[in-house]
Amino acid sequence: MVYSEIFATSAEVLQKAGFGASATSSAAAYITSFMYQAESYINVLCHYNFSDNYSTLNDDVRGILKEAASNLAAIYVIQYDTRGYPSTRDAENIINICWARFENCVHLLNDEAAADFLKKA
Repeated sequence: MVYSEIFATSAEVLQKAGFGASATSSAAAYITSFMYQAESYINVLCHYNFSDNYSTLNDDVRGILKEAASNLAAIYVIQYDTRGYPSTRDAENIINICWARFENCVHLLNDEAAADFLKKA
């Protein structure tokens, strides 16, 4: 079976990774692998298989999944090779922003009040 991204696109991952992403880690095969890992990780963290039920989710939940997965996959793209960024510090700053947003998204997906709100949206 061939995997294709469910939560976010390669373009969305590259937007988050920024201009310094290496050609290797920006390749479709790499991003597809990173997205598969990110989506699986989110499913396990949330104790719910969003991937299998994606078509039944409302747009708000899909948006949060898109943000979470693209942020985590962007971290993988950046950490693969940071030499394209002006400095290691710049790469680390982008990684820190992506990680903080990823954590916020997972928190929202796991928060009962937020989950109730999203179900009613």
